[in-house]
Amino acid sequence: MESARNKVRSAADLDSERVNHVVSELGERSKTTVQDRVHAVRANFVLALQAGVAALLSWYISHDVLGNTDPVFAPISAVGTLAASLGQRLRRTVELILGVAVGIGIGDLLIIVVGSGPWQLGLIVTLSIIVTIFLGGSVAVVTQAAATAVLLVALAPKMSNVEFPRVIDALVGGGVGLFVVALLLPLNPLRIVDRAARPALETLAEQLTVTAEALAEHDPVRASTALDRLRRVEEYMDGLQEALEGGRETATLAPARWNRRRALTRYAESAEYINHAVHNSGVLVRRAVTALEDDEPIPAAMASAVRQLADAVRLLHQELGAGLDPEAARERVLRSVTAAGRAYSEGVGFSGSVVVAQIRTTASDVLRATGIERTEANRLVRRAVSTQTSPTRSSRPSAH
Repeated sequence: MESARNKVRSAADLDSERVNHVVSELGERSKTTVQDRVHAVRANFVLALQAGVAALLSWYISHDVLGNTDPVFAPISAVGTLAASLGQRLRRTVELILGVAVGIGIGDLLIIVVGSGPWQLGLIVTLSIIVTIFLGGSVAVVTQAAATAVLLVALAPKMSNVEFPRVIDALVGGGVGLFVVALLLPLNPLRIVDRAARPALETLAEQLTVTAEALAEHDPVRASTALDRLRRVEEYMDGLQEALEGGRETATLAPARWNRRRALTRYAESAEYINHAVHNSGVLVRRAVTALEDDEPIPAAMASAVRQLADAVRLLHQELGAGLDPEAARERVLRSVTAAGRAYSEGVGFSGSVVVAQIRTTASDVLRATGIERTEANRLVRRAVSTQTSPTRSSRPSAH
């Protein structure tokens, strides 16, 4: 009887622990979500300010300067330009104007032939889309052409001379949008890219650190958790590529940001090798999990090598974001390789040898990301392994 009560009590205690764990996890997720939202607002505050200023200026120019009594299309075009993806704002402005021109041409012609009304509206929109696609227009051009045709048919019976103000509004709105982006409130292109790279590099460094701790503590579960979380890094890399396109556009259009071109170019060249480092780190962590699960020998130097590799990734992010030559990242990554060579000399199993090899491969990727050519990067890695001593500051490589 007492045994049955103990079992019931144990089950109740276990359920209570599970409930507490779920509640705690939900609380952490809620906290993280709020933090993420606040961060997103801060990150996009300047974009919101740009849109508001562009809408205000485009309305003022079209209404007060050019005398358009109802310049609703001007702020719409301005905000549409700013709402385009980073790196596509100049293209979006051209597409807005082309779409308006095509829509007006097709709409005017068909209104003369078939008149205006509900069925004419459907016909004109259909034909506008077909003609625009036939002419090779993009999705944005097709959308603008169809929208313009709709407006012409809807407003033609109520307003005269809609066509010319619509073209002027598109020109004013698109031009003001570019003016705000390029001259009035240009974003810092390096900050755009650095903000996009942060989730990938911080997650990579964090999970490499967790893996190092798992190796030091012989904890395969913890290493497996790091592997699961590391898979998210590849999702972040797409955002980095988009940010690089936006950074290039801003550095090209905004004279105030021309001084960031060199640092931006370095970041862009590093992105490819950061992507390689992410992939190879995934293999590294996967084999670390296997080595721990198979109870292979794990020298302390192996955990040290992975920890220093994580530190090198952090330093790379800091130095690239500051527009500096990533010397500290180079030194730290070579220390990682030296520790990996020491771990191999002390004795590792099959999976452990793969971990050592992946540390070397990832280290080469990080060196490439710092601006070093492939041949020199591989030579430095081999030298760091063969000496099995920490590289000194006097032996730091220079970028090519």
